[in-house]
Amino acid sequence: MNIAIPKETFPGEKRVAAVPAVVPGLKKAGLEVFVEKGAGQAAGFPDDEYGAKGATIVADRAELFRSAEVVLCVRAVGEAGLLRPGLVVIGLADPLAGAKAAAELARTGATLLAMELMPRITRAQSMDALSSQATVAGYKAVLMAADALPRMFPMLMTAAGTISPAHVFVIGAGVAGLQAIATAKRLGAVVEAYDVRPAVKEQVQSVGGKFVELPLETAGAEAAGGYAKAMDEDFYRRQRELLGQVVARSDVVITTAAVPGKKAPVLVTGEMVKAMAPGSIVVDLAAEQGGNCDATRLGENVAVGAATVMGPANVPSLVPYHASQMYARNITTFLLHLVKDARVQIDPADEITRETLVARDGQVVHPRVLEALKDVR
Repeated sequence: MNIAIPKETFPGEKRVAAVPAVVPGLKKAGLEVFVEKGAGQAAGFPDDEYGAKGATIVADRAELFRSAEVVLCVRAVGEAGLLRPGLVVIGLADPLAGAKAAAELARTGATLLAMELMPRITRAQSMDALSSQATVAGYKAVLMAADALPRMFPMLMTAAGTISPAHVFVIGAGVAGLQAIATAKRLGAVVEAYDVRPAVKEQVQSVGGKFVELPLETAGAEAAGGYAKAMDEDFYRRQRELLGQVVARSDVVITTAAVPGKKAPVLVTGEMVKAMAPGSIVVDLAAEQGGNCDATRLGENVAVGAATVMGPANVPSLVPYHASQMYARNITTFLLHLVKDARVQIDPADEITRETLVARDGQVVHPRVLEALKDVR
């Protein structure tokens, strides 16, 4: 069975779906690996490294897709012209927010499995691409803030006097938030964190943060799989009022709150940012989902009062080497889970397969994606 690793064409995407280190494992399973010329270059993986591990380099993109039976990619949509019935495509497809694009891909007859829909169960942990990429994003967000902040993070006692530590506030204590807390703490900042799910308090404390508790009713704030659940606007309004006090005393605010398939909740307002000290930084990791700050502009740094709101896009791609390394382990582990006797077997009885299967035989088959399609028609 031929596995294709194409070069990503999405603007600004530097990651690659498979790194040289995973090639031997695929070949051991009886799979042949074909890599488009230059596919890993932007992430730091040259063609000769793939060749040394047993992959074949292909210069013709159309030929790569034509000879493939499975395509592993970072961005699974946008290649409809090269797809055909029977081809299996695995990658990040954002099928809940991008249901229309998923439906267009389905019409090609290709089978689509979306990495974002991986169930949060124990045996799928090694396939959880959302968590691996969120780890990278949380780490990078702190470095972006530290670089832009006109002060240092740690407390320093020097001959020139004592430098007080920076105060960092992380909103959302999922994978990205916890990594941000840990990274800011390692840099020497005083770190506070808030999450609508009270159950994460111990996790926040375990990585060095102080959990901020607000007098809000949070019953039912956690959905299946441990994700935060969307709340009503009255809840968010009251939440913003209480969070404003913490935001005002912070030098850096990093927001990570997202609800799968929904617009990100607005937790920080422009008025709250204006109350921050001059030079303060807000890094909005939910910018691609609409932003946790109402002043966020995707891909821009916006001055709000004397502070700056950063709305970075595709943060994992800013650390493409390790983001690709982690993603490659996720996607190839998933592929090998699907492979039986050197062929991909789509078994609807298997929870991992069932929950990630978006399209097959020309139709969208995932219930949640079908539901999302009703809203865009």
